[in-house]
Amino acid sequence: MKASLFVFLVLGACRVIAADAVSLFDGKSLAGWTGPDGAKPGAGWVVVDGELHLNGEKGGNLLSEKEYTNFALEWEWKVEEGGNNGIKYWVTKVGGKEWLGIEYQMIDDAKHPDGLKGGSHTTASIYDIKAPAADKPLNPPGQWNSSRVVVQDGKIEHWLNGKLVCAADTTTDAWKTMIAGSKFKSKEGFAPGKGRIMLTDHHDKVWMRGLKITEK
Repeated sequence: MKASLFVFLVLGACRVIAADAVSLFDGKSLAGWTGPDGAKPGAGWVVVDGELHLNGEKGGNLLSEKEYTNFALEWEWKVEEGGNNGIKYWVTKVGGKEWLGIEYQMIDDAKHPDGLKGGSHTTASIYDIKAPAADKPLNPPGQWNSSRVVVQDGKIEHWLNGKLVCAADTTTDAWKTMIAGSKFKSKEGFAPGKGRIMLTDHHDKVWMRGLKITEK
């Protein structure tokens, strides 16, 4: 194979791979996101220097317009000291009342009251369901962290700063047992295997950037 043809094929493949990732935040607006039930996002969500910032005022939860089943979701984030936030996926309206889903926790483990509970309430946990690895590589408040959620055929992975720190298989009895021991035990239809992405509002300051998703 001629070198020029090889380079052409490689570059073409790279373009295809890159095209698979879709940005969920354009760095300029909240396009593609709504408040619950189609409401307008609250004033607390602002875009500053290409970053999505929840400034501590009332912003409300944000829902993606599209639903996802199998995907890889990536983003960077930081919280203020003592801050708390999270990203949820497979979010649906459970019981016709509550928008619920599996949450990737983002929190100041050392100073927020919920983080101080430890275990499944700390950063990168499957919130209130499964704790992350104790040796997870977490940067402190005010510094950027890189996170990734991978979902494939019911199997979920939570990554933090390049390391897999929490995983579960939602098709197993072990998952059912974990749900039965969580706050979601009475939420029939919780995390049905597909749903929207949710950026949560826990009334603390958070910054996010580089939100992108690749459907599998």
